[in-house]
Amino acid sequence: MDILNTSLLVALIVFCLFALVMVLKTLFTVRTYTAGVVERFGKFNRIVRPGLQVLIPFAEHAFIVDLQVKQAQFSVETKTRYNVFVQIPVSVQYQVLDDRIFDAFYKLSSPQKQIESFVFNSILGHVPKLTLDETFEQQSGISVAVKTELDSIMSGFGFNILTALVTDIIPDVKVKAAMNDINAAQRAQVAAQARGEAEKVLKVKQAEAEAASKALQGQGIAAERQAIIDGLRSSIEHFRESVPGATAEDVMALVLLTQYFDTLKDVGTRGGTNTLFLPSNPGAASDFLTQILAGLRGGNGAAAAPPSRATVTVG
Repeated sequence: MDILNTSLLVALIVFCLFALVMVLKTLFTVRTYTAGVVERFGKFNRIVRPGLQVLIPFAEHAFIVDLQVKQAQFSVETKTRYNVFVQIPVSVQYQVLDDRIFDAFYKLSSPQKQIESFVFNSILGHVPKLTLDETFEQQSGISVAVKTELDSIMSGFGFNILTALVTDIIPDVKVKAAMNDINAAQRAQVAAQARGEAEKVLKVKQAEAEAASKALQGQGIAAERQAIIDGLRSSIEHFRESVPGATAEDVMALVLLTQYFDTLKDVGTRGGTNTLFLPSNPGAASDFLTQILAGLRGGNGAAAAPPSRATVTVG
């Protein structure tokens, strides 16, 4: 009896353990933002949502589908219109549509590879029509075109394309260096034009200032000459009043002779003058006066012996 009771107890324990394993095998949980695809004997049966779920032992099996947003990054090499090759990195964000879980799970075996193929096809259909500059300028337009084409295709497989960003356009190193050289040359040309315009404005302003200066200088000279004329007129009138019988020519000759000696004095006192040639005979002043009067009358004047000259060193 003891052996029988022991066998029954062992059998009961084994049955309980087996039942517990079966219960545990039928229970599973689905995490938030995922979904479960349940197959019964290899055939699709139902889609289960987050929470505790029950399966039929040995008949049903569950597969988890992630509903979170995923990101795939690709780098597409292509050429532009004039055969300049560029690398175009593309970043695609996608997720499974909640109402198309069946299509997303069964229609595509490798969604990321399919997306990569469609991205390559879209890029190669757009960029070769553009020049290198147009490719840079239309970077956002290329992103919109890739997203539109991807979305229209992948929606049939149960995927939603959130974004398809062209993150950069990378030309060959030599092409990039050439573009930098062109840009530097253009900037140097603009700088040279700006410097030329500045120099032109400066020269124009200097010319205007010089013209204004000469105009003022001319006005000053004219005023000076007018003052000299007025002064001479006044001197002549006073001299004629003071010396009866003196003519205007006599007065003018005396004034010019005085100015001549004043000029010699001024020249002698200025720096940079070393030697002057002056008449040495006592009658030099009379000869000067005679020559001045002859010049005023418009004649040759009386014949006079040329004065002898002596060299005088000044300073």
